[in-house]
Amino acid sequence: MEIKITKKMLQDYEKTKKEIPILEAELHEMKTTDAGIGNSTIYDYRDGYAKPQSVVGFDWPRYELRKKVLDHKKDKIKAVEQWIDSIEDGQTRCIFKMRYIEDMSWVKIATKTGYKGNHDYPRIMIRDKYLKEMGIK
Repeated sequence: MEIKITKKMLQDYEKTKKEIPILEAELHEMKTTDAGIGNSTIYDYRDGYAKPQSVVGFDWPRYELRKKVLDHKKDKIKAVEQWIDSIEDGQTRCIFKMRYIEDMSWVKIATKTGYKGNHDYPRIMIRDKYLKEMGIK
């Protein structure tokens, strides 16, 4: 499945990356503790009428859902990192890495790239221009 890069995905990169260990811990806890135990009610009709019965067991649907969410987040992170690494222009690639992977502020990026007096330059003239060229919204 091809993941299309969007501005939102770039902006959410850091947040998404922080959610991965939390989901991994949750899945581990579900497998190793009682956190994965679920309780359902079924109706027993053997006596001719509905008699509720409790069924306890591992909550596979919840586990599979969490696993699917985790895998999707990992795929998004990988897609963003590969996309940034594939940027041909070195300065543009460096600015995207500093902003999204290293989570630097625009002021710090401007200082590191030689635009100390104009911290909007890397954002507007490099990042925004590149996103527009690539048709990323």
